[in-house]
Amino acid sequence: MYKRVLLKLSGEQLSGKYDGGFDAEFVAWLAAEVKKVVDGGTQVVVMVGGGNYARGAQLAGHGIGRVTADNIGMLATMMNALAVEDVFKDNNMPARALTNIKADQVADQFTHRRAISDLGKGRVVIAAGGIGRPYLTTDTAAVSLALELECEAVLKATKVDGVYDKDPAQFPDAVKLDHIDFNQAVSDDAIKVMDKAAMGLALEHRMPIIVFDAMQENNIARAASGENVGTTIN
Repeated sequence: MYKRVLLKLSGEQLSGKYDGGFDAEFVAWLAAEVKKVVDGGTQVVVMVGGGNYARGAQLAGHGIGRVTADNIGMLATMMNALAVEDVFKDNNMPARALTNIKADQVADQFTHRRAISDLGKGRVVIAAGGIGRPYLTTDTAAVSLALELECEAVLKATKVDGVYDKDPAQFPDAVKLDHIDFNQAVSDDAIKVMDKAAMGLALEHRMPIIVFDAMQENNIARAASGENVGTTIN
């Protein structure tokens, strides 16, 4: 069992059954799944994406600068973090949203000490704002935060059951890989579960990444307990 893990959730997952926006019903289910992990003795940090509201890379252009677009994307992650915090609390899972961009009126600023204190009190720490700077994705921010908070693994939630040697949506003969090493994950352009900067950072610091289907009941708890779920990159 891991003592502390970081769960990376995309904005697309938080939109649940909708094409965009926030699915509170799904997040309530997610709160119950995360509570199993915390009740089992593992501390949980959640890094949320913002693609259900805005993606910086897609907004850039036509008069919108890349820095501005990425700032909009970071604000989208804050909306998700605030909503996740409320839904978690409403479902008996203590949580606290902390932001890496300054927005004192709506959320507490992330600090290392504050995050460690909240984790020690049994709360889920929900990180907003990515890494707080443009040109870096929330995947990279997730690995960076996992290292800062001494997490033992990054749990990369997806809607598929792991990493395949090619896109299973396009190739029926695609083969699921239970374990791959970082060198393969970084060098193989067919593997696109996380951006290369995130995997390069994880490689440098030997931070394992578990890519798995978080939409299946008990899968988050299984991954946090060290079971073979999805694909482990190490």
